[in-house]
Amino acid sequence: MRLAAIDIGSNAARLLISDVTFQDNGKPLFQKINLIRVPLRLGFDVFEQREISPAKEGMIMNTMKAYRHLLDAYEVQHLKAAATSAMRDATNAASILERIKTETGIEIEIITGDAEASLIYENHIAENLDKEHSYLYIDVGGGSTELTFFADNKLVFKRSFNIGTIRLLKKQVDDWQWEEMKEVLKRETRGHFNDMVAIGSGGNINKIFSISKRKEGKPLQLELLKDYYKEFNSFTVEDRMRLYKLREDRADVIVPALQIYINVMRWANILEIYVPKIGLADGLIQHLYEELRQKRKLPTF
Repeated sequence: MRLAAIDIGSNAARLLISDVTFQDNGKPLFQKINLIRVPLRLGFDVFEQREISPAKEGMIMNTMKAYRHLLDAYEVQHLKAAATSAMRDATNAASILERIKTETGIEIEIITGDAEASLIYENHIAENLDKEHSYLYIDVGGGSTELTFFADNKLVFKRSFNIGTIRLLKKQVDDWQWEEMKEVLKRETRGHFNDMVAIGSGGNINKIFSISKRKEGKPLQLELLKDYYKEFNSFTVEDRMRLYKLREDRADVIVPALQIYINVMRWANILEIYVPKIGLADGLIQHLYEELRQKRKLPTF
């Protein structure tokens, strides 16, 4: 069975195509076939002007038409598409999504921040880790950060905050928003300060993990993130592109992303973060599979 997910974020749009096969015990295996990323950077319009410009709308349409061709070429059977923070804030989002549906047949749902946090959790990473620790999912995007806390084998809380990399670059985040995140985090994780581990998702933490050359499955330490923050912050965007072979759309947001991860980990007294290469698109695939399983009685997890 071939499934696909489209994630339209504040920094980029992603198309993930995956095959689902089944083991002898009926457990599904998800194999990534292709992941395509286009840096639309919608947040640069929306977080200042409150709407998506005609130029960006043209880019969205071209991207969705290209994705339509890829969906057909890969013979994708089922698709789930979602848009997040930038589309949530854009006053002209509804008309653009209606145009996408009319011209490509792709129906995109604007999801809430809480729904976004839930979809990240759909990856069930914590359920495969040891039960002695509690786990805080930290998903940092261009427009928002989603925190999901998993302890004692259950979901304890999930929350979305309008603190994202592009918002920080555009100076759209106030001190009270940082303080609110800090207070919520400390309140909701009270009693777990000595056994928490972080699970990071998002393009920036994946890039940091790649640069660190850590072995797959090994965590990054908070102190290492602090070192990278100081190092990257000492260079211009152009220098970061040259020295670390970063694209421009990664080189400018990687510093504010590190700022978010570091603050969250400090406030929660977390010293290590695992980076299992998951994201919203992966969660959408899992959610789509679960919907199909319930409708068609497919094998369960």
